[in-house]
Amino acid sequence: MDLRINSTPNPLTSTQLARRVTAPQPGTQEVGFSSAFKNALQSVSAAQDRASDLQREVQLENPRVSIEETMVAMQKAQVGFQATLHVRNRMVQAYTDIMNMQV
Repeated sequence: MDLRINSTPNPLTSTQLARRVTAPQPGTQEVGFSSAFKNALQSVSAAQDRASDLQREVQLENPRVSIEETMVAMQKAQVGFQATLHVRNRMVQAYTDIMNMQV
């Protein structure tokens, strides 16, 4: 996801701004929520795998792996998992709210 801010020399009208926001940037793919969520889940899974591998290496007393590096990797994996869990809970709550709406 490209988060760079492109400046324009002239101010944009609201119509031009709406077109610019909704149009995909040249050279980039349009990313939907499902693909962004899938990418986030994959990166959390990779962080957990890395933390597990580092833990195993520390337990095997590998001199090239430090306990500090392992603890940082474990904390990153835990923070990523907690964030993913919060997003999942919000999605379930939104689904429940929509299903309970009166039509």
